[in-house]
Amino acid sequence: MVWTMSRDSTVDADDAGAGAHAHGSPVPGVLVILDAGQPAAVPLALPPSGLELGRGLPDGLFADDEQVSRAHASVKLERDAVVVSDLGSRNGSFLDGVRLERATGRVPPALLRVGRSLLWIVPDVRPFALGANAPSAAREQGPVLGGLLSRAFGEIALAAKAGDSVLIAGESGAGKELAARAFHEAYGDGDAPFVAVNCAAIPEGLAERLLFGSKRGAYSGALDSDGYLQQAHGGTLFLDEIAELDPLVQAKVLRVLETHEVLALGGTRPRTLNLRICAASHKDLREEVGAGRFRADLYYRIGRPVVRIPPLRERIDEIPWLAQRALHAIDGALAPSAVLIERCALLPWPGNVRELQHELRRAGHAAQEQGVQLVQPEHLAADAGVALASEPAVARAADIDEAAIAQALAEHDGNVTAAARALGLHRNQLRRLLSKRE
Repeated sequence: MVWTMSRDSTVDADDAGAGAHAHGSPVPGVLVILDAGQPAAVPLALPPSGLELGRGLPDGLFADDEQVSRAHASVKLERDAVVVSDLGSRNGSFLDGVRLERATGRVPPALLRVGRSLLWIVPDVRPFALGANAPSAAREQGPVLGGLLSRAFGEIALAAKAGDSVLIAGESGAGKELAARAFHEAYGDGDAPFVAVNCAAIPEGLAERLLFGSKRGAYSGALDSDGYLQQAHGGTLFLDEIAELDPLVQAKVLRVLETHEVLALGGTRPRTLNLRICAASHKDLREEVGAGRFRADLYYRIGRPVVRIPPLRERIDEIPWLAQRALHAIDGALAPSAVLIERCALLPWPGNVRELQHELRRAGHAAQEQGVQLVQPEHLAADAGVALASEPAVARAADIDEAAIAQALAEHDGNVTAAARALGLHRNQLRRLLSKRE
């Protein structure tokens, strides 16, 4: 039976609003993230009869993709496993970059490429209905908000309305400052100052002067100068990588938050402050407190609520939009191929969005040097998106024995992605190991 898309199978954004996904049973499905080479954000639930993909679908999906057959591939849910089949298509179907011979059982998430289109198979499509606000070409200056990032920003907006502080957790380059600006903007005062401070970049011995300001004569050559705290009066102070602050400075920051007063170096009269604090760290502050590297009293003041910004590898619905933006910044004629988007979506990107954008710009320039406008995977640097050799979280595939692989798969019910994460491998590394065993 050929499945035809209907309104019953699409996911309504009203039913998948912020927090809605947390209630009820998950809705397995697919998210169309690339349609005929163009970024998309179309969540589709898997109906009981399964989902048959092809150019015959209504609503225009894949209509412009000449590489997609009328009956191209199918996605079905069987006993909690997703079975993906190629239906004898002219150009083949690819699951996580590997061509399907006929059918394969998978537990999502997984990436399916048909022609010049990409679909992300996910265990629950409801959160991704929020990704419909991803920017179009006409709004390329706005933030790229996929489903999971939209959810996180919704939590940040609630935190802003409930209190004067929030802790943002996330890896380097994942978008913590963007989240902090969302916290600031949730108050609705566009004229209020937003002061961002990278605590890890403050030179040793200068933190007090830069944060609290100084008065003339406080030290040799000192002049009256406001610190970051005074500059943020009436607005938001964003303390990125707050765990890097010296414990003595942490104590003084805590006093400012409790008294709403700041005393500049060399000053005699404190100044009253009215500000909101947004802190961020890629470290687990609870672990830092336990190790004695972060003050418990400051943690209890700024550590709740905590909002996690997912890493890019969990937000691959954003990659087509980010890729298009990065290449258009070089030349509006440059465009990413579907295979390039697929490659980027399958890489771990330890540097997250920041690294992706940098590497795509390099790839765009490489394509220009060859005189081509369609950017392909070969234009990426060989080490783009992969972990540094010194990073212990990523294991060498050659060091993983078959017993460890079998145990990891058993513990995660055959979920290759989860097993790979437990082994410290990228899922493509584990898939290659499994194919060698067959």
